[in-house]
Amino acid sequence: MNPTRKRRLIIVTLVILATTTAIGLGIYALQQNMNYLFTPSQVQSGQARGHHTFRLGGMVKAGSIQRSDKSLQVTFTVVDAGGAMPVEYTGILPDLFRDNQSVIATGHMDGARFIATEVLAKHDETYMPKELKDAMAKAHANKKIKDAAAAKDKMP
Repeated sequence: MNPTRKRRLIIVTLVILATTTAIGLGIYALQQNMNYLFTPSQVQSGQARGHHTFRLGGMVKAGSIQRSDKSLQVTFTVVDAGGAMPVEYTGILPDLFRDNQSVIATGHMDGARFIATEVLAKHDETYMPKELKDAMAKAHANKKIKDAAAAKDKMP
């Protein structure tokens, strides 16, 4: 092989290898920073098991908010059509945070409870994030299908 061609082939190979490595590292970095949105029923079914940090979305269960007298720690329960998840948060909550309101909490699981590092509340009565609305609609549809199948099995 001609020495000039051999040198060009080595340079092209090194450029392709460097580009592939850079793209691979970029994709890896982006995956580490993604936060997926799950509802309580999805978390309980194990869909969030592979994610260290994720977002939990649903409604704040009425009467579940408990505030600590000695610190900014708050515990509450997030519910959807098919599940409930206890949430623990230390910090100042948004002004619109209250019972029966949509909420999205970012954090991680610690056993059976969700430890939130950030809590967002919806900003008006008709707004719900598209991802949360879709996830809750899907969970509700799955529950209807399961209920219908259970009712069909009970029939004589």
